[in-house]
Amino acid sequence: MPETVLNLHPGMPEASLRPLRERYDLVERAFAGIAADPLPQADRIRGVVTIGVIGIDRALIERLPNLGIIACYGSGYERIDIVAARERGIVVTSNIGANAACVADMALALLLASVRRLGEGERFLRAGRWTKPAAPPALISTGMAGRRVGILGLGSIGEKIARRAAAFDMEVAYHNRRPKPDAPWAYHDTLASLAEWADILVVACRADESTRGIVDRSVLAALGPQGHVVNIARGEVVDEAALIAALESGTIAGAGLDVFEHEPAVPEALIRLENVVLAPHIASMTQAAHREMCRMTIESLDNFFAGRPLTNAR
Repeated sequence: MPETVLNLHPGMPEASLRPLRERYDLVERAFAGIAADPLPQADRIRGVVTIGVIGIDRALIERLPNLGIIACYGSGYERIDIVAARERGIVVTSNIGANAACVADMALALLLASVRRLGEGERFLRAGRWTKPAAPPALISTGMAGRRVGILGLGSIGEKIARRAAAFDMEVAYHNRRPKPDAPWAYHDTLASLAEWADILVVACRADESTRGIVDRSVLAALGPQGHVVNIARGEVVDEAALIAALESGTIAGAGLDVFEHEPAVPEALIRLENVVLAPHIASMTQAAHREMCRMTIESLDNFFAGRPLTNAR
């Protein structure tokens, strides 16, 4: 008889759901509203699949007496109650590295779009305002080569961002909790120092209580009026109110954002601003990434149910 697994990720593509349904007795529920669900399968559920932005809380963990593994489909696990899971001896896994390449690609896409003012240029053209052969001087940008990119968080995604930025002849440095001995890029021991050095700050760190709002007003001021912020991590790492104020006042030049503090709600002020490129949290939305996330999720569940070692336990 197949193991019973609860899937809390309502946005999982059909191509990933299909193998999960074929392999397990898959119970599919949206996390929102599950508190009122009687969940008659609760005693049978031994595994949960979720993602970081949805997570699973203590209340639901306590309703699942035989839960043994929480498998995070993505790489983040910020809204999983790790403490509650550990108290019960429940294993938590995440698929770190599965989507690193495509998220790094998105970071560079947002960086290029912000620095080269692609959003402004497209809106200018679509509005029928391009009436002379030459592009307007107002859309002149600073370009890429020789600019300084500071990366906050040099994990698997951050390293790929660094290598992509270097390929554009950009100078790279980073800030981490600690320096990486094998990293070929300069290390800054504070975020303030990195922001003061950088022209572009790319946010690629994990979201937890230690990083909540870490990109604040002082960091944005240190980045300066020619500076850009790119965020492909989590919205709560950046003080969103401070970012809006910095964009409105010219404290920084622009931003490229794939994540927001209260998704899917995006502040109207950000939507109105010309100097921001916005995307609906799609950095990991490639077929290759979802194939790998599905494979790693199934591998974690299978290994746990078979009593085999887990290589990606948190």
